[in-house]
Amino acid sequence: MNSLTALALTCSLKPSPARSSSELIAEQLLSEFREEGVSCSSIRLVDHDIRPGVEIDMGGGDQWPRIRAQIHNADILLVSTPTWLGQMSSVAKRALERLDAELSETDDRGRPGMFDKVAVAAVVGNEDGAHAIVASLFQALNDCGFSIPAQGCTYWNGEAMTPGDYNDLESVPPAVASANSTLVRNAVHLAKVLRQQPYPVED
Repeated sequence: MNSLTALALTCSLKPSPARSSSELIAEQLLSEFREEGVSCSSIRLVDHDIRPGVEIDMGGGDQWPRIRAQIHNADILLVSTPTWLGQMSSVAKRALERLDAELSETDDRGRPGMFDKVAVAAVVGNEDGAHAIVASLFQALNDCGFSIPAQGCTYWNGEAMTPGDYNDLESVPPAVASANSTLVRNAVHLAKVLRQQPYPVED
């Protein structure tokens, strides 16, 4: 049986090669996934021309179809976003808008195309908002067909109204490290279960 695969969508507003806290926490999670034998890859979405819209391909050089293909090939999807004004980034919102097209897509068994895939989330920022962001992400991803594992999110909030970034930390805080490990462990478990026992076809 092929190994599980995980894809991280980093939703930083900063194009590469700028340092990104969203990418840092995503890479920390992917490192733990690799320790579990999962093959991993990552995309910083802002580096790509992702057109606004809710179709699979918006044309005119839209690069979402290639990203969509990687999502379809992954067992686990990680969405990592910064917090701005208490909200997920506009890049993350655009990814969700593009995933809206999956609501009308089915696989070769007639099921929603994202069934049997697991989704997890990571949020960073020096302001509150992580819980609300995760709630919005998980609601949208679940609507598209993704399954959410128990405690499938991790986040770091710096002290409100002060400078500082996840990138600036000398080490991963113990609470974040624990949440990271739980996320990875439960996501891998659920992905294995869904591979062995896929969701049924509607009668």
